[in-house]
Amino acid sequence: MNLIDCLDVFVQVGKSLNFSKAAASLGVSNSSVTKKIAWLEAHFEVQLLNRNTKHVSLTESGRLLLENADMLAQSVRGLKELVQGPVRTASGRIRLGTPPFFGAVHLVPAIEDFLRRHPSIKVSLLLDDGRSDLIAENLDLSVRIAPRLKDTNQIAYRITVVPQVLVATKAYLLAHGEPRIPRDLERHNCLVHNLKAPTSHWTLTDKQRGTHLVRVNGNFSSNLGESIQNLVKLDHGISMHPRYMVENDIADGSLQVVLPDYEAEGLDIHAIVQTRRNLPNKVRLFVEHLRAWFRDADWKR
Repeated sequence: MNLIDCLDVFVQVGKSLNFSKAAASLGVSNSSVTKKIAWLEAHFEVQLLNRNTKHVSLTESGRLLLENADMLAQSVRGLKELVQGPVRTASGRIRLGTPPFFGAVHLVPAIEDFLRRHPSIKVSLLLDDGRSDLIAENLDLSVRIAPRLKDTNQIAYRITVVPQVLVATKAYLLAHGEPRIPRDLERHNCLVHNLKAPTSHWTLTDKQRGTHLVRVNGNFSSNLGESIQNLVKLDHGISMHPRYMVENDIADGSLQVVLPDYEAEGLDIHAIVQTRRNLPNKVRLFVEHLRAWFRDADWKR
């Protein structure tokens, strides 16, 4: 039962001293009025009304409640509005976790645009590997980038899909040969991201030949994409990266695409939140903003 609704019913009964008239004025059934009066009496642990089949009268407690019911209902409504404020209004602070490179390079411009649109909101950015505990770190949401979510119970909003690409330096490929088909990767030094490819398998697709799952081997792996990227640029092997990480390296010739006729498995970008129910408005607005911002990102083309 709702305290405010029950108080509103009691006021109508207390003023008319008639259950049927109160029900008619409220547009509810007599049984509904009876249940709410009974709930209110149980809530306050007092009898509020004396009633029999013909008459209804206020007890002393009922008279006191009737005199103060409007003030009490107004106070409860005010308290409800107060505690719902952070959920319903677009204000306050958003605590956000995100992988370092994506957060610092690609997420920051989206955040800047969001803050200009919503000047009453502040953002605190935590750069991590995407595995932070939302509750332990007191995060409103965390951006996760992976082929798929490991925990299907996570409350996630899909932001976009990121294409990936295989890369190496020209010097490495001249020294070790350039792969022509996915299976050729098995004889190369392939540097693996522990979180994005925990089983050391890369998935490549070709329209004519279908999908290929290749188990790769290498002498270096990391949970940080930048470390793999830097080692590959030192002519040390072949790696797979989200295109947004290496698009500048490809453009300036530092890295070149390996197996360009094959499409690497894409990565989903999700926003993970603590709860779907009563999601704060500031968080909902931010998720919607990210979806719109990355819908037409250059690195998706």
